[in-house]
Amino acid sequence: MPSPYRAIFAAPGSKWFSAAGFFGRMPLSMMGIGVVTMVSQLTGRYGLAGALAATLAMSAAVVGPQISRLVDRHGQARVLRPATLVAVAAVTGLLICAQNGAPDWTLFVFAAGAGCVPSVGSMIRARWAAIYRYSPRELHTAYTWESIVDELCFIFGPIISIGLSTAWFPAAGPLVATVFLVLGVVWLTAQRATEPVPHPREQHTRASALRAPGLQVLVLTFVATGAIFGAVDVVTVAFADEEGHKSAASLVLAVYALGSCLAGLVFGVLHLKGSPERRWLVGVAGMAVSMIPLQLVGNLTSLAVALFIAGLAVAPTMVTTMALVEVHVPRSKLTEGMTWVSTGLAVGVALGSSGAGWAVDAAGAEAAYAVAGIAGAAAIVVAVLGYRRLNRPVPAGEEQRGDEHGQPERRDTTLA
Repeated sequence: MPSPYRAIFAAPGSKWFSAAGFFGRMPLSMMGIGVVTMVSQLTGRYGLAGALAATLAMSAAVVGPQISRLVDRHGQARVLRPATLVAVAAVTGLLICAQNGAPDWTLFVFAAGAGCVPSVGSMIRARWAAIYRYSPRELHTAYTWESIVDELCFIFGPIISIGLSTAWFPAAGPLVATVFLVLGVVWLTAQRATEPVPHPREQHTRASALRAPGLQVLVLTFVATGAIFGAVDVVTVAFADEEGHKSAASLVLAVYALGSCLAGLVFGVLHLKGSPERRWLVGVAGMAVSMIPLQLVGNLTSLAVALFIAGLAVAPTMVTTMALVEVHVPRSKLTEGMTWVSTGLAVGVALGSSGAGWAVDAAGAEAAYAVAGIAGAAAIVVAVLGYRRLNRPVPAGEEQRGDEHGQPERRDTTLA
C-alpha cells in the first residue's frame, strides 16, 4: 500500500471501522443487481426487474437522509441497528414473495420497505472527517481510500450477486447481500471509540442540509450520474443475456469498477492544487463523454474495454464531490450532507434502472445504452448551469468550524 494510505491508518481503530464499512457497503453493489437478476430469471421481465430495483433505490433516497439526520443527532449505534432490522425484514419479505410468485404489488411494497438500508459509506466518511478534520491532506487520502473501497465493492459485489443467483438459486444474491449488511452494521456500531460525537437536537436548526446551494448542485448532478450507473447495470445484464453469457455480466461490471479503482489509487497520492470545483466539473464531463463508446459496442469484449475506460473518471469525481460536501455543509449535518449525495445517486439509479429496463424490453440491450448517454448529457448540463453556486459558503446562521484553539477554521481546498 502506498505510504499516504498507510499513514491514515495510524489513527487508532481506523483499520477496523474501514473494514466494517466494506462489508456494510456490499449491499450497495449487490442488492439492486441481485434483484434484477433474480426477477429476470424468475419471470423473464426486465421491465419489472428494473422497476423493482428503481423502487428500492428510490425508497433509500427518501429514507436514507432521514436516517443520517437522526445519526447526526443521536449517534450511529443508536440509529443504525434498528434501521437495519427494518431493512432486513423488508428484504426477507421481498425474497419470499418473489420465490413464491406472489402478486407484483407485494414485491413493490417490500422493495419500498428495504429503503431503510443505512448509508454505511457516509457513516465511514464521517468517522474519517472527525479524525482528520484539521488535516486536509490526510482527509483527502482517506476519502480517496473510501472511494477505492466503494469500487472494490462494485468489483466483487456484482460477481458474487449475479454468480450466486445464476449458479445456486435466484434469490441467493440478495440474500447474501443482506448477510453482509448485518455483519457490517453490527461490527461498525460495536466500535464506539471512533464514532463521531452526536449533535443534540438543541444544536440543530430545523433546516435540512440540502438548503446549502452548493449541496443542491452536487445532488442534482449526481441524480444524472446515478442514472448512468443504473442504466449501465441493467443494460449490461441484458446485453450479456442476449450474447448467451448472462453470468459474464458480473465480470464486465467488475471491469467498470476496476477502472475506477485504479484511477482512485493514483488520485489519492496526488497533491493537487487549484480549484476542486473545476476538477469536479472536468470529472463529471469525463463520466458523460465516456458513455459515447457504449453506443458502438458489438460484443462483450468491446463492452468491457469501453466500461474500463469509462470507470477511470468515476472515483476521482466521487472523491472531489465528498470533499466539496465537507466544505458546503455545517459539521453538525455532515453525515446528512454526504447522504444527500448518495440520495442523488440513488434517485438517479432508480430512474436509470427503470428507464433502461423498459428500453431493453422495447428495443433490445444494445440500443438501450442510449439511456446512459442521455443521462451523461444531463449531468453535464446540470453541472455547468450550477457551477457558480459551488463557490457559496455554508448557509448563513449555521455554526462555523473552528480550529483546535476555537478560532474559525480557514478552509483549504487546494488538496480536496
